[in-house]
Amino acid sequence: MAVRLETVEYPDPVARATIGTGLGQFNEADVGPADRRGLAVFVRDEHDAVVGGLSGFTAWGWLYVQWLWLDELWRGKRLAAKMLAMAEAEAQKRGCHGAHIDTFNPLALKAYQRAGYVIFGQLDDFPKGRTRYFLQRRLDS
Repeated sequence: MAVRLETVEYPDPVARATIGTGLGQFNEADVGPADRRGLAVFVRDEHDAVVGGLSGFTAWGWLYVQWLWLDELWRGKRLAAKMLAMAEAEAQKRGCHGAHIDTFNPLALKAYQRAGYVIFGQLDDFPKGRTRYFLQRRLDS
């Protein structure tokens, strides 16, 4: 039996989905069902335009915040903290006991720490000259 390895910049969506499905099946057999569910919180202005939001998912009892963004006009108004609180409340309804997020932005880092997140790891020079911080917060305490 022969195999061929290849590196591509733009993977075929079907081939990429095969990897995700295979890993998901492996993990589920190893540790049980993930119960992965999407979760988003949107900030809309008076014209109903999205001016910020949070996107992530819950799985294995954890909330993962993948993206959190606010238009510059709306920053500094504690909206990030409110979005996090809303996402955490929904995660708790889903049975989650923790949340995690990462950032390399110093201002975002301070906002997450004010919201109760603590650093559990870091990756220096990601990107060059910055540090990417990994933070977590217990939701069941």
